[in-house]
Amino acid sequence: MNHHVTIPTSSWQAGIRDDSLENWQALSFDKAENTYTHTLETWLKDSNAYANTYFSRYFEWQGMCRESWFFKCISADMLQDQGVFITKLAHNDYVNETFPFQKIRCEMNAALVKQASFYLVFRFYNAETGDLVSGGYQQIVFANHQRRISRLPASILAKIRAYEVPLDSTREAARVMETTA
Repeated sequence: MNHHVTIPTSSWQAGIRDDSLENWQALSFDKAENTYTHTLETWLKDSNAYANTYFSRYFEWQGMCRESWFFKCISADMLQDQGVFITKLAHNDYVNETFPFQKIRCEMNAALVKQASFYLVFRFYNAETGDLVSGGYQQIVFANHQRRISRLPASILAKIRAYEVPLDSTREAARVMETTA
């Protein structure tokens, strides 16, 4: 006997949310108090036979930039005695190709900083030309050692907020784009 159950779309589709970062390129990064910059270099090991950088490297770059920022700017001990950081969501848009031996400049900001979670927004540029090659975001959640979501210490939240991009400008930019399209 076949028991086919229809699950309504609303039960599994995320839908459009007010706090979405899908329009990350429209953020007013210049309005953030600080922007973290990290430079990396691509190598042959990062590319395929056509010398295009593997898509997975872009996510590795996000992780490298995130860890460098956290270690250098937020907390060198990574809050290991208090809990763990969990990447809940990762997204990347590929804009232009990269090739071995290029220097890539990452610029990173925080967004939607809450008591126990925040987003990091990444932009990767060809360091020589300034062309955007990739960008995206990650949602980071803080949890205690029992893996229960926990509040970040106030002093840490203050440091993260120093890199936060205001989202009001994104929503306004999206409205402008919709009315002019």
